[in-house]
Amino acid sequence: GYMRIDKFLKNSRIIKRRTVAKEACEQGRITVNGKIAKPGNEVDTGDEIYISFGNGSLRVRVLELKDPCRKEDVASMYEVIE
Repeated sequence: GYMRIDKFLKNSRIIKRRTVAKEACEQGRITVNGKIAKPGNEVDTGDEIYISFGNGSLRVRVLELKDPCRKEDVASMYEVIE
């Protein structure tokens, strides 16, 4: 099972809104396994996502794809990697 990167970022609440996630992809600020991600790129469990925000960055590993995703389940969707 795969999930679009923009949807994963929204469902996991890493980025609150899908439009914002989409823009971040379009601006080249998100990579999946080291490659710049387009909004339609799909992620799978085990993939590494790197997000660069205006004021910092975040690297996470996809653990589980959930749709829809309840707030309680967000923590199980990814882990932060240093």
